Amino acid sequence: MTSLIAPPQASTIAGQVDALVLFLLAVSVLISLTIFVLIVVFCVKYRRSATNQVGQPARRTAPLEITWTLVPMALAMIPFVWGARIYLDEAQPPADALEIFVVAKQWMWKAEQPGGQAEIDAVHVPTGRAVKLTMTSQDVIHSFYVPAFRVKADVLPGRYTTLWFQATQPGEYRLFCSQYCGTDHADMTGTVVAMTAGDYAAWLTSGNTATNSPAAQGRKVFLQYGCVDCHETGRAPNLQGLFGQPVLLSDGSSAIADEAYVRSIILNSDRVPLGYQHDMPAFSGMLSEDELSNLVEYIRSIGTGPGAGPPQPAAVIPLPGPSPSPVPSGGSARQ
Repeated sequence: MTSLIAPPQASTIAGQVDALVLFLLAVSVLISLTIFVLIVVFCVKYRRSATNQVGQPARRTAPLEITWTLVPMALAMIPFVWGARIYLDEAQPPADALEIFVVAKQWMWKAEQPGGQAEIDAVHVPTGRAVKLTMTSQDVIHSFYVPAFRVKADVLPGRYTTLWFQATQPGEYRLFCSQYCGTDHADMTGTVVAMTAGDYAAWLTSGNTATNSPAAQGRKVFLQYGCVDCHETGRAPNLQGLFGQPVLLSDGSSAIADEAYVRSIILNSDRVPLGYQHDMPAFSGMLSEDELSNLVEYIRSIGTGPGAGPPQPAAVIPLPGPSPSPVPSGGSARQ
């Protein structure tokens, strides 16, 4: 399991991408050979046989023009539809995918497993199971690229992007940043370690990587910054079951409470829910990307139970006056 050379079909997506590329290569070779053969044939067949010979203008070329328009278009539609299906597959992670959080920094990759196991410049994954990466950048634009899996996605500051794959063979596969990100861009590499299910389960419980889950760490952030003083007392929306549900906003619009919405309202205190005052402090510059990711994961984790519907609109009228400000760790509420 130490080879860094990608075996064939290292992931489910890799096989689809390879097949499409080979098809495009074969069609390109066939078209090129056909053109070269026709050039030679036409040069020989239609060469001038006498010095006074004059060519005649072509007539009734419509059938020929229609043919050379429709045939290439039909051939072009094959890789278009094929590639679109692969793109849609890559853009939609399976619902049961194992979610791993990735934070890119100059110049390193930090990954955090669902159980809280953290690692630097390495991502351990089980084979035979879909893995979804939820990624963000702490500084500049990076790009998560694993050539063996034929997957790549930009990692952007201020927002979340996702990427998924399913490793089919155990091994170590090189990870690169494919977006120039500064002086040590070339050294921003790592390894995706694909393991059998048994080896992966053993790795999760071994060594000093077994720590609190991101949701548990997010709960600590939730308490540390005094979020509980408003969100569990009726001064602010109850977050129980909020994630993934539609939210009515004070400006009359609506939004889905996904990662982007939760991140935006935490950092900028904008897009206020209907029925609440715009008095939540903005946490931009106060939270690190790790804390923010953990906080989002905590809010995701406190969803409703199986079969429960979305949370009901708040019936509690917000209390007048400003809400309590966040309480820094080890300190008192700010005035």
